[in-house]
Amino acid sequence: MGRTSINGQFAPRTIEMIRSPAFCVLSLSARRVLDRLEIELADHGGKDNGRLPVTYADFHHFGIDRHAIAPAIREVEALGFVEVTERGRAGNAEFRSPSLYRITYRHSGRYGPTDEWRRIGEQEALAIARAARQASQKQKSSGGKRQLSV
Repeated sequence: MGRTSINGQFAPRTIEMIRSPAFCVLSLSARRVLDRLEIELADHGGKDNGRLPVTYADFHHFGIDRHAIAPAIREVEALGFVEVTERGRAGNAEFRSPSLYRITYRHSGRYGPTDEWRRIGEQEALAIARAARQASQKQKSSGGKRQLSV
């Protein structure tokens, strides 16, 4: 019997990652965030990881409820699957910009995957996911940088 092949583009995920404590606690919205980011990476020909622009509208059109987008992004970031490399800005057309993302388990330029999700143990995965989903973004008084209150 011959090997099977996949026709068309695909997004590989290792079985080790799928079995990991961090992946097992992901919410459906967080999984959809990962799926949408993988589609964006494919649309960029597998390049530009770390500079993947995805808007809230993109996530919403992909099936994530608007109120669930921010918690899902915080969740995948806290669990080590994604890094937000540049925070976007809402506003009118000339000042608006999308956030830029890096998928940690995929190659990024000349660097290999960093796999931050591996650092999350079974005991802490659920607590990290819950805290990230419930956190609210607040402005720091100095520098205007956003931080998660966990």
